[in-house]
Amino acid sequence: MVNSKAKQGHSLLPVLLTVQFLVSLDMSVVNIALPDMGDDLGFAADSLLWVVNAYALAFGGLLMLGGRLADLAGRRRTLVGGFVVFGAASLAGGLALTPGQLIAARAVQGAGAAALAPVALALITVTYAAGPARSRALGLWGVSGALGGAVGIMAGGLLTDWVGWRSVMLINVPVVIGALLAARRGVPADRRAGPAPRLDVTGALLVTAGMAALVLGLVRTETYGWASGTTLGTLALALVLLAAFVAVEARKREPLLRLGLLGTAHRPVLSANVFALLMSSGQFAAFYFTSLHLQQVLGYGPTAAGAAFLPFCAGVVAGSTVATRTVGRLGERTLLVAGGLLGAAGFGWFALTVEAGGTFLGSILGPSLVASVGIGMCFVPLGTAATSGVAPEETGMASGLLNSSRQLGGSLGLAVLVTVAASATGAGRDRAALAEGHAAAFAVSAGLLVAAALATAVLHGRRTSATKPPRPAETYSSEESSKNLGDDVETGVSRSTQG
Repeated sequence: MVNSKAKQGHSLLPVLLTVQFLVSLDMSVVNIALPDMGDDLGFAADSLLWVVNAYALAFGGLLMLGGRLADLAGRRRTLVGGFVVFGAASLAGGLALTPGQLIAARAVQGAGAAALAPVALALITVTYAAGPARSRALGLWGVSGALGGAVGIMAGGLLTDWVGWRSVMLINVPVVIGALLAARRGVPADRRAGPAPRLDVTGALLVTAGMAALVLGLVRTETYGWASGTTLGTLALALVLLAAFVAVEARKREPLLRLGLLGTAHRPVLSANVFALLMSSGQFAAFYFTSLHLQQVLGYGPTAAGAAFLPFCAGVVAGSTVATRTVGRLGERTLLVAGGLLGAAGFGWFALTVEAGGTFLGSILGPSLVASVGIGMCFVPLGTAATSGVAPEETGMASGLLNSSRQLGGSLGLAVLVTVAASATGAGRDRAALAEGHAAAFAVSAGLLVAAALATAVLHGRRTSATKPPRPAETYSSEESSKNLGDDVETGVSRSTQG
């Protein structure tokens, strides 16, 4: 029995890491292939960006619903269903013959990702007991996301140059098939120990429409501007829908989002979501401007620009390793504050060194390592804090909330910093002017990470102990899970099962 539990824990984690890798990969892998997509399928100039936006809209809009479905329908069912939708959409996108078919496929792909991303964090939380095993799993989860984003940039260039743009979509299909086969063995089956709660349909419709409108308004600011009627109207509609969602959830007995998760009784959860929003605002935009700087200012090709992100990946691994080993001793708050400030220092260093005559060694390598170590330090405490004190039947809810905060932060940060960079660049389009705009964007990114660290210092409260809440009567459990499964994976010592 001990060996079967350990084997299950080891076989589950690769599936969850594949989820995080795929979701991050497909947010960046198509960017470099966009010109080839446009030429081959005959995209109009103003519609090509919808290949990116369709994914972002569906993903951001459906994350809360995806997280809650994991709690209601079962984590394994949601995971398998998400893989099937994601894989089928990737195949359809790779075979698309018209712009509309490709955009639709990307939207469905985003919907599949919205089911996958929250359930991965939820499964880590309920499967691995608080302590070294869960910290290690969360560290690898964070590293997988960072690697997916970096590999997406590099793989997009390689695949487009060598095979063609369709390969950036089709490459997902064999990965998904392998993950589905692994999920059959590694992911425990769903089993309910009580009556099934009902889905909050009204809340799901409101939050999906509200988040989609909010992301839509943000991603179109580069086209329409912040002061345009289109932007202001879309953002106003989003705020109305989200306000209605909050009002509905406050009265629901079985809400899509229990508002108490963000109350004073769950200060770590509130702190984690504020931190994720601010950190993602700075981090995602900084990645975008690093890629632009490498190609537009330093003259790197797509493949070389992707390779330049490898030191960042190494730094994330190093930072996650540090957090895994110290989170039990230092606590979530200390690591989030330290990681946020270190990441801010790296982005601030970027702001001082990016220039038209810069080099990789002089302008990129040092800041990349400092920023990446700081960001890597945040993944373990962020995942821990976001689910701290959350009952097992609400882990999907909490995971969907965290992923929504990250996605919204990324969209918001990119929209704001593109405007900042454009303002600093002015009318000039030479390398010196572009470098000045990039430096301004990095400076704001640094400020956002400082704000994230300060918000955590204020909101998180006292250091929380890494305890797991008792299992309530109504929840999904696993056929072979144990509250000490994480310890079994680490030590091979048999423990009593629960639930």
